Amino acid sequence: MSFNSDSELEVKVRKATERISENMHIVANEPSLAFYRLQEHVRKALNPMVDRRSDVNKLHVELQGRCYDMEYAVGALKSMNNANECFNNIGESLKNAIFLKQQLKYEESRRKKSDSNSVYKRLSAHITIDLPELPELSDVVRETANKVESMMSKATHSASS
Repeated sequence: MSFNSDSELEVKVRKATERISENMHIVANEPSLAFYRLQEHVRKALNPMVDRRSDVNKLHVELQGRCYDMEYAVGALKSMNNANECFNNIGESLKNAIFLKQQLKYEESRRKKSDSNSVYKRLSAHITIDLPELPELSDVVRETANKVESMMSKATHSASS
């Protein structure tokens, strides 16, 4: 029985040593296997992660620019509220300018009417009525009155220009 128990013991010892050796091999190689798995993971995940980070940075810059644009627009809108008084002043100035232009037109039309009723024309009309028997004289007076009148209107136009 000693042979049988020795062989059983030897088998048991051999199995135990194989398991211990296998466990020692696993324990000895476990860190390198873990580092290999980490390296593999980093190699696969690093490039997409760097690309994503670059995309996020670009988006951040764009978003920051749009925020500045929004702040600028909000400031412009707030300043438009303050511009209401300026627009009212501009409207009043336009109304005044239109009124003054109408007054100038009215004054010009009055001047033209008064020019057409000038002293020389009236004088000419009186002379022709007073001297109906001298047709040559009335024509001369009329011509002279017309010449004087045209010279006066030229003088007024050159003075107003």
